[in-house]
Amino acid sequence: MEQKRSDIIANQIEELIFDGTFSDGERLDEVQLSERFAVSRTPIREALLRLAQSGLVEHFPRRGVFVRQPGPIELLEMFEVMAELEATCARFAAARISDAAIQELNDTNKRCNAAVEAKDADRYYLENERFHAILYKESGNSFLEQECLRLQRRLQPFRRTQLRLRGRLKQSMHEHEEIVAALEDGDSQAAADAIRDHVAVQGEKFHHLMARLKTAAE
Repeated sequence: MEQKRSDIIANQIEELIFDGTFSDGERLDEVQLSERFAVSRTPIREALLRLAQSGLVEHFPRRGVFVRQPGPIELLEMFEVMAELEATCARFAAARISDAAIQELNDTNKRCNAAVEAKDADRYYLENERFHAILYKESGNSFLEQECLRLQRRLQPFRRTQLRLRGRLKQSMHEHEEIVAALEDGDSQAAADAIRDHVAVQGEKFHHLMARLKTAAE
């Protein structure tokens, strides 16, 4: 699936925020951004809207759009909630998922694996999003699905940056396979535990994410 120009720009702005080019609290000027990326202001506005949905920037009427880096406690709290919401999805899905959806997850995992082999973290992330969205839907609970999608958008830039940790793509791929195996077995507890561990930010993932935030802050 080809990415929209605005999504590509949003990803590039994310990187500029994470590497400290755009600092916390800095105003992002649409005209300057359109010149930087050699595009009209329309894809810039769309990119900033996506970043606002993830909470990485904040829009203030009549003032503009400003970079907003969440603090480590706020970020860890969001990941904690995300892990529990996804664990609930997996627990429900273990009893409700269709054979067709299991096949969809396996097909998505094949594309994820191809991205791992190509060392393409961005392509992996797109397939990873699809994997998780299937799981949300197969929970059979539309309210839970929408809450997961909302928080997934909020955490998107931070989940993307995690995949750049050395060895993380292969580890994530293995975790995907464990999740599908538990769903195929109808083992709700194993499915919930597997995806909770997959999403939670702890150990090496925690240190990597905090290092990226520290770089941006400095």
